[in-house]
Amino acid sequence: MKDCRILITDREIEARVAEIAELISSDYDGRNPLIVSLLKGAFIFLADLVRGLTIPHEIDFVTLSSYRNGQERSPRIEFLDHMRIDVRDRDVLIIEDIVDTGHTLLSIIDTFREYGARSIRVCTLLDKPEAREVDVPVHYRGFTIPCVFVVGYGLDFMEQYRNLSYIAELSRSRTAGDGAGGADGSPDAARVVPVSVHPPRRDGET
Repeated sequence: MKDCRILITDREIEARVAEIAELISSDYDGRNPLIVSLLKGAFIFLADLVRGLTIPHEIDFVTLSSYRNGQERSPRIEFLDHMRIDVRDRDVLIIEDIVDTGHTLLSIIDTFREYGARSIRVCTLLDKPEAREVDVPVHYRGFTIPCVFVVGYGLDFMEQYRNLSYIAELSRSRTAGDGAGGADGSPDAARVVPVSVHPPRRDGET
């Protein structure tokens, strides 16, 4: 794609997802976690991840929105569709495509706590720590990326690019005017920050 620059290849994604699945299987051995995927961006990550799990588990979905017209972020997080499975007394594992400001994730964590979840952990494919505005736990992460707008492997721009098998930075000209460049709005500045791969962590449960 001429308007994209590849940050993470499909082979790198495949290897990292397999590692995360192995660690989750080990951490939840003997339990039956409820895996909750945030739609739509995490659906491909979820599909590949659960196929690597060796433990019993259940899956549910929730649709949230923090954008207006697919571009401008709104301070209000809207629950567009709610789960069908009760989280009370369940070990909940939230699957995210990307964690940036943390507002969306904090909202759903607080909601699951109110619903009586026994434990809550977070698994994200991508993490943008430089964009963080609120403190949220990330227990399993695939890759740390700079503050650039990324697409592919389920992530979109105006509902396009989800089908890419890799993670790519969308060109500055393509996202011009939508504030998508990250903390400083400048993909060029962020390019000096390398993509980094972190082993999934065993942080304390929340």
